[in-house]
Amino acid sequence: MALKVLIVDDETLARSRLRTLLGDCADPRTEIVGEAANAVQAMEQIQRTACDLVLLDVHMPGVDGMALAASLRQMASPPQIIFVTAYAEHAVQAFDLEAIDYLTKPVRLERLQQALQKAQRLRSVGGEGAEASGPVDSLLIQERGRSERVALSDVIYLKAELKYITVRTAEKEHIYDGALSDLEQKYAHLFVRVHRNALVARRAVRAVEKHNDPVDGEGWTVRLDGVDERLSVSRRQLAAVREALMS
Repeated sequence: MALKVLIVDDETLARSRLRTLLGDCADPRTEIVGEAANAVQAMEQIQRTACDLVLLDVHMPGVDGMALAASLRQMASPPQIIFVTAYAEHAVQAFDLEAIDYLTKPVRLERLQQALQKAQRLRSVGGEGAEASGPVDSLLIQERGRSERVALSDVIYLKAELKYITVRTAEKEHIYDGALSDLEQKYAHLFVRVHRNALVARRAVRAVEKHNDPVDGEGWTVRLDGVDERLSVSRRQLAAVREALMS
């Protein structure tokens, strides 16, 4: 089923650009249910026509996009929100308002498609709306001048390297500024520690295998769904990893 999308931007050319990009996105399919040049028009359309997703500008005359997003969150079944703006500095506030992504102009087709696919996944999890499934745990990634929310359900492992954490999904790697111990404490139901520098998703554990390293001698590794890389398992964590495998 196609995602029903409302485009909200005070610039006609920006709305036209998004309409063209949406037409080029084949997966998922989208249906544009309307356009709005300001928050008042957008709210009127949302109340009149059901939509799954709002592509929302931040800076608009009158009520801005952040205020509109806050109002939408009060609805019984709010649409999902993807902010589309020329200003990167509002990303943290946007994710506080439970936006599922934050795109900076000029929007690339690849990034828009990624955001739409994320919206589709959340919609599928929540049935007729993401709200039905409750809040989705995620990490706010800020790198190379952009911000992105990565759902923890997509993460295969978290690995501490120098001052940062590598966040590995099936598609790519992200760099996250945080502490591995904090993530372990907060998301112990999702991840199990395999080594002092790595957590792996419990759902991704497929095998624990013995190996012989010419330097370190006999040891253990864990095989994970979605990546070819094997991570070392310390003897201290071996029992916990085996337990995750069995469960």
